[in-house]
Amino acid sequence: MATTDRQATTLALAHALSAAERGLAVIPLSRTKLPALRSPHRDDPDPTPCHGECGRFGHGVYDASTDPARIRRLFAAAPWATGYGIACGLPPYHLIGVDLDTKSGTDSSAALRELALHHLFTIPETVVVLTPSGGRHLWLTGPRDTAVPNSAGRLAPGIDIRGAGGYLVGPGSRTDHGVYTTAPGTAHLAPAPCPPSLLRLLLPPPRPHHPAPPAPGDHGRGLVQFVLGAHEGQRNTRLFWAACRAYENGIGPALTGPLTEAALHTGLSEREARATIASAARMTGHRPAEQEP
Repeated sequence: MATTDRQATTLALAHALSAAERGLAVIPLSRTKLPALRSPHRDDPDPTPCHGECGRFGHGVYDASTDPARIRRLFAAAPWATGYGIACGLPPYHLIGVDLDTKSGTDSSAALRELALHHLFTIPETVVVLTPSGGRHLWLTGPRDTAVPNSAGRLAPGIDIRGAGGYLVGPGSRTDHGVYTTAPGTAHLAPAPCPPSLLRLLLPPPRPHHPAPPAPGDHGRGLVQFVLGAHEGQRNTRLFWAACRAYENGIGPALTGPLTEAALHTGLSEREARATIASAARMTGHRPAEQEP
Protein backbone atom coordinates (compact mmCIF):
# COMPACT_ATOMS: atom_id res chain seq x y z
CA MET A 1 0.00 0.00 0.00
CA ALA A 2 2.86 2.37 0.85
CA THR A 3 4.44 1.68 -2.55
CA THR A 4 1.14 2.39 -4.29
CA ASP A 5 0.80 5.69 -2.43
CA ARG A 6 4.36 6.69 -3.36
CA GLN A 7 3.61 5.93 -6.98
CA ALA A 8 0.40 7.96 -6.78
CA THR A 9 2.30 10.87 -5.23
CA THR A 10 4.95 10.72 -7.95
CA LEU A 11 2.27 10.69 -10.67
CA ALA A 12 0.36 13.52 -8.99
CA LEU A 13 3.52 15.64 -8.86
CA ALA A 14 4.21 14.93 -12.53
CA HIS A 15 0.67 15.93 -13.52
CA ALA A 16 0.86 19.03 -11.32
CA LEU A 17 4.14 20.14 -12.93
CA SER A 18 2.63 19.58 -16.37
CA ALA A 19 -0.37 21.74 -15.45
CA ALA A 20 1.95 24.44 -14.11
CA GLU A 21 3.73 24.52 -17.47
CA ARG A 22 0.37 25.54 -18.97
CA GLY A 23 0.11 28.44 -16.51
CA LEU A 24 -2.18 26.70 -14.00
CA ALA A 25 -1.34 27.25 -10.32
CA VAL A 26 -1.52 24.03 -8.30
CA ILE A 27 -1.51 22.64 -4.76
CA PRO A 28 -1.18 19.02 -3.50
CA LEU A 29 -4.40 17.24 -2.49
CA SER A 30 -5.04 14.22 -0.31
CA ARG A 31 -7.20 11.26 -1.28
CA THR A 32 -10.18 13.09 0.23
CA LYS A 33 -9.76 15.90 -2.37
CA LEU A 34 -8.87 18.33 0.42
CA PRO A 35 -5.59 20.28 0.55
CA ALA A 36 -2.93 17.86 1.72
CA LEU A 37 -1.20 20.34 4.03
CA ARG A 38 -2.90 21.37 7.24
CA SER A 39 -2.99 24.96 8.42
CA PRO A 40 0.09 25.99 10.42
CA HIS A 41 -2.25 28.11 12.55
CA ARG A 42 -4.59 25.28 13.59
CA ASP A 43 -3.26 25.21 17.16
CA ASP A 44 -2.99 28.98 17.61
CA PRO A 45 -5.16 30.06 20.59
CA ASP A 46 -6.33 33.17 18.73
CA PRO A 47 -5.54 32.74 15.02
CA THR A 48 -5.62 35.78 12.78
CA PRO A 49 -6.56 35.50 9.10
CA CYS A 50 -3.51 34.51 7.07
CA HIS A 51 -3.28 33.80 3.36
CA GLY A 52 0.31 32.68 3.44
CA GLU A 53 1.86 35.93 4.61
CA CYS A 54 3.57 33.96 7.39
CA GLY A 55 5.71 32.20 4.78
CA ARG A 56 4.67 28.67 5.77
CA PHE A 57 2.70 26.12 3.76
CA GLY A 58 -0.83 25.02 4.69
CA HIS A 59 -3.03 27.87 3.46
CA GLY A 60 -5.02 25.84 0.95
CA VAL A 61 -5.52 27.49 -2.41
CA TYR A 62 -3.35 30.42 -1.31
CA ASP A 63 -0.34 28.08 -1.53
CA ALA A 64 -1.02 27.52 -5.25
CA SER A 65 1.89 28.18 -7.57
CA THR A 66 3.19 27.68 -11.10
CA ASP A 67 6.82 27.69 -9.92
CA PRO A 68 8.23 24.15 -10.32
CA ALA A 69 10.61 24.53 -7.37
CA ARG A 70 7.81 25.68 -5.05
CA ILE A 71 5.52 22.89 -6.28
CA ARG A 72 8.21 20.29 -5.55
CA ARG A 73 8.60 21.72 -2.04
CA LEU A 74 4.83 21.57 -1.51
CA PHE A 75 4.71 17.91 -2.51
CA ALA A 76 7.82 17.14 -0.45
CA ALA A 77 6.00 18.55 2.57
CA ALA A 78 2.99 16.33 1.78
CA PRO A 79 4.35 12.91 0.75
CA TRP A 80 0.87 11.43 1.26
CA ALA A 81 -0.63 13.59 -1.50
CA THR A 82 -2.18 11.59 -4.33
CA GLY A 83 -3.64 14.44 -6.36
CA TYR A 84 -3.46 18.11 -7.06
CA GLY A 85 -5.84 21.03 -7.15
CA ILE A 86 -5.90 23.78 -9.76
CA ALA A 87 -6.63 27.22 -8.34
CA CYS A 88 -9.46 29.11 -10.03
CA GLY A 89 -9.66 32.83 -10.67
CA LEU A 90 -5.92 33.38 -11.12
CA PRO A 91 -4.12 34.74 -14.20
CA PRO A 92 -3.58 34.00 -17.00
CA TYR A 93 -6.81 32.00 -17.40
CA HIS A 94 -8.94 33.25 -14.48
CA LEU A 95 -10.38 29.76 -14.50
CA ILE A 96 -14.06 29.10 -13.80
CA GLY A 97 -15.06 25.49 -13.11
CA VAL A 98 -18.58 24.28 -13.87
CA ASP A 99 -19.04 21.09 -11.83
CA LEU A 100 -21.85 18.92 -13.19
CA ASP A 101 -22.54 16.56 -10.31
CA THR A 102 -24.38 13.24 -10.47
CA LYS A 103 -24.67 12.48 -6.75
CA SER A 104 -27.67 14.75 -6.19
CA GLY A 105 -29.96 12.52 -8.24
CA THR A 106 -30.62 15.32 -10.72
CA ASP A 107 -29.59 15.52 -14.37
CA SER A 108 -27.20 18.45 -14.10
CA SER A 109 -26.21 18.21 -17.77
CA ALA A 110 -29.85 18.57 -18.80
CA ALA A 111 -30.24 21.49 -16.38
CA LEU A 112 -27.27 23.24 -18.01
CA ARG A 113 -28.75 22.65 -21.47
CA GLU A 114 -32.05 24.16 -20.34
CA LEU A 115 -30.24 27.20 -18.98
CA ALA A 116 -28.39 27.54 -22.27
CA LEU A 117 -31.64 27.43 -24.24
CA HIS A 118 -33.41 29.86 -21.95
CA HIS A 119 -30.55 32.38 -21.77
CA LEU A 120 -29.34 31.92 -25.35
CA PHE A 121 -25.78 30.75 -24.85
CA THR A 122 -23.76 27.80 -26.10
CA ILE A 123 -21.14 25.95 -24.09
CA PRO A 124 -17.99 26.13 -26.24
CA GLU A 125 -15.54 23.33 -26.84
CA THR A 126 -13.27 23.32 -23.85
CA VAL A 127 -11.37 21.13 -21.42
CA VAL A 128 -13.65 18.56 -19.77
CA VAL A 129 -12.51 16.48 -16.79
CA LEU A 130 -14.39 13.29 -15.92
CA THR A 131 -14.86 12.55 -12.21
CA PRO A 132 -14.84 9.06 -10.65
CA SER A 133 -18.55 9.43 -9.75
CA GLY A 134 -19.58 10.05 -13.35
CA GLY A 135 -19.71 13.84 -13.19
CA ARG A 136 -17.92 16.36 -15.36
CA HIS A 137 -15.91 19.51 -14.79
CA LEU A 138 -16.05 22.09 -17.57
CA TRP A 139 -13.15 24.53 -17.65
CA LEU A 140 -13.97 28.09 -18.73
CA THR A 141 -12.12 31.38 -18.48
CA GLY A 142 -13.42 34.66 -17.11
CA PRO A 143 -12.50 38.33 -17.46
CA ARG A 144 -9.40 39.35 -15.52
CA ASP A 145 -11.26 42.10 -13.64
CA THR A 146 -14.21 39.92 -12.59
CA ALA A 147 -14.23 37.62 -9.54
CA VAL A 148 -16.73 34.81 -9.97
CA PRO A 149 -17.85 33.52 -6.54
CA ASN A 150 -18.02 29.86 -5.58
CA SER A 151 -21.51 28.43 -5.30
CA ALA A 152 -23.26 25.10 -4.82
CA GLY A 153 -26.58 24.50 -6.56
CA ARG A 154 -27.32 28.21 -6.98
CA LEU A 155 -27.28 28.06 -10.78
CA ALA A 156 -29.34 24.85 -10.83
CA PRO A 157 -29.54 21.66 -8.71
CA GLY A 158 -26.41 19.58 -9.22
CA ILE A 159 -24.37 22.42 -10.72
CA ASP A 160 -21.57 23.79 -8.55
CA ILE A 161 -19.32 26.66 -9.56
CA ARG A 162 -15.64 26.96 -8.66
CA GLY A 163 -14.43 30.52 -8.88
CA ALA A 164 -12.09 32.89 -7.05
CA GLY A 165 -10.73 31.21 -3.93
CA GLY A 166 -11.79 27.76 -5.11
CA TYR A 167 -10.01 24.93 -6.89
CA LEU A 168 -10.67 22.03 -9.25
CA VAL A 169 -9.28 18.53 -8.82
CA GLY A 170 -6.76 18.15 -11.63
CA PRO A 171 -6.85 15.28 -14.16
CA GLY A 172 -4.58 12.45 -13.10
CA SER A 173 -5.43 12.88 -9.43
CA ARG A 174 -6.26 9.73 -7.49
CA THR A 175 -8.88 9.91 -4.73
CA ASP A 176 -10.69 7.43 -2.50
CA HIS A 177 -13.29 7.05 -5.25
CA GLY A 178 -11.02 6.73 -8.27
CA VAL A 179 -9.03 8.74 -10.78
CA TYR A 180 -9.91 12.03 -12.48
CA THR A 181 -9.30 11.90 -16.23
CA THR A 182 -9.52 14.30 -19.16
CA ALA A 183 -12.41 13.55 -21.51
CA PRO A 184 -11.27 12.18 -24.88
CA GLY A 185 -10.60 14.88 -27.42
CA THR A 186 -10.36 17.75 -24.91
CA ALA A 187 -6.88 17.39 -23.41
CA HIS A 188 -5.29 19.49 -26.16
CA LEU A 189 -7.80 22.33 -25.81
CA ALA A 190 -7.27 25.57 -23.93
CA PRO A 191 -10.03 26.62 -21.51
CA ALA A 192 -12.65 28.50 -23.55
CA PRO A 193 -14.07 31.92 -22.60
CA CYS A 194 -17.23 31.79 -20.53
CA PRO A 195 -20.23 32.92 -22.61
CA PRO A 196 -21.31 36.41 -21.46
CA SER A 197 -24.91 35.28 -20.77
CA LEU A 198 -23.65 32.47 -18.54
CA LEU A 199 -21.17 34.79 -16.83
CA ARG A 200 -24.03 37.12 -15.87
CA LEU A 201 -25.78 34.18 -14.21
CA LEU A 202 -22.66 33.34 -12.21
CA LEU A 203 -22.17 36.82 -10.80
CA PRO A 204 -24.18 38.10 -7.82
CA PRO A 205 -26.73 40.80 -8.68
CA PRO A 206 -25.43 44.33 -8.09
CA ARG A 207 -26.40 45.73 -4.72
CA PRO A 208 -28.88 48.58 -5.11
CA HIS A 209 -27.57 51.94 -4.01
CA HIS A 210 -29.65 53.57 -1.30
CA PRO A 211 -28.14 56.95 -0.44
CA ALA A 212 -28.65 57.77 3.20
CA PRO A 213 -30.24 61.18 3.76
CA PRO A 214 -28.71 63.42 6.42
CA ALA A 215 -29.87 62.69 9.95
CA PRO A 216 -31.06 65.36 12.37
CA GLY A 217 -28.34 66.65 14.67
CA ASP A 218 -24.70 65.69 15.09
CA HIS A 219 -25.52 62.70 17.30
CA GLY A 220 -28.03 61.42 14.76
CA ARG A 221 -25.51 61.71 11.95
CA GLY A 222 -22.99 59.79 14.01
CA LEU A 223 -25.44 56.95 14.59
CA VAL A 224 -26.25 56.79 10.88
CA GLN A 225 -22.54 56.67 10.02
CA PHE A 226 -22.09 53.90 12.59
CA VAL A 227 -24.70 51.81 10.76
CA LEU A 228 -23.21 52.63 7.34
CA GLY A 229 -19.86 51.25 8.51
CA ALA A 230 -21.28 47.78 9.22
CA HIS A 231 -19.85 44.76 7.46
CA GLU A 232 -21.72 41.55 6.73
CA GLY A 233 -22.33 39.72 9.99
CA GLN A 234 -22.65 42.88 12.09
CA ARG A 235 -25.34 44.81 10.20
CA ASN A 236 -28.27 43.90 12.47
CA THR A 237 -26.18 44.33 15.62
CA ARG A 238 -25.00 47.83 14.66
CA LEU A 239 -28.49 48.87 13.58
CA PHE A 240 -30.03 47.64 16.84
CA TRP A 241 -27.40 49.43 18.95
CA ALA A 242 -27.81 52.70 17.03
CA ALA A 243 -31.60 52.54 17.24
CA CYS A 244 -31.45 51.95 21.01
CA ARG A 245 -29.19 54.98 21.44
CA ALA A 246 -31.53 57.05 19.26
CA TYR A 247 -34.59 56.21 21.36
CA GLU A 248 -32.69 56.74 24.60
CA ASN A 249 -31.76 60.23 23.39
CA GLY A 250 -35.27 61.08 22.32
CA ILE A 251 -34.60 61.13 18.56
CA GLY A 252 -35.80 57.60 17.77
CA PRO A 253 -38.89 58.58 15.73
CA ALA A 254 -36.98 61.22 13.76
CA LEU A 255 -34.11 58.84 13.06
CA THR A 256 -36.19 55.83 11.95
CA GLY A 257 -36.11 56.87 8.29
CA PRO A 258 -32.37 57.69 8.10
CA LEU A 259 -31.41 54.53 10.00
CA THR A 260 -33.59 52.43 7.71
CA GLU A 261 -31.98 54.00 4.64
CA ALA A 262 -28.51 53.38 6.10
CA ALA A 263 -29.39 49.73 6.78
CA LEU A 264 -30.61 49.32 3.20
CA HIS A 265 -27.30 50.74 2.03
CA THR A 266 -25.43 47.95 3.90
CA GLY A 267 -27.56 45.22 2.33
CA LEU A 268 -30.37 44.61 4.81
CA SER A 269 -33.90 44.44 3.47
CA GLU A 270 -36.39 47.12 4.49
CA ARG A 271 -38.40 44.51 6.39
CA GLU A 272 -35.33 43.41 8.39
CA ALA A 273 -34.33 47.00 9.12
CA ARG A 274 -37.75 48.10 10.33
CA ALA A 275 -38.13 44.97 12.48
CA THR A 276 -34.75 45.61 14.13
CA ILE A 277 -35.58 49.27 14.82
CA ALA A 278 -38.97 48.28 16.23
CA SER A 279 -37.24 45.80 18.55
CA ALA A 280 -34.91 48.56 19.75
CA ALA A 281 -37.90 50.81 20.43
CA ARG A 282 -39.60 48.15 22.53
CA MET A 283 -36.37 47.33 24.34
CA THR A 284 -35.97 50.97 25.41
CA GLY A 285 -39.61 51.27 26.52
CA HIS A 286 -40.96 53.09 23.46
CA ARG A 287 -43.44 52.26 20.81
CA PRO A 288 -42.08 51.80 17.26
CA ALA A 289 -42.17 55.08 15.33
CA GLU A 290 -44.91 53.98 12.94
CA GLN A 291 -47.22 53.40 15.92
CA GLU A 292 -46.59 56.70 17.72
CA PRO A 293 -49.26 59.38 17.46
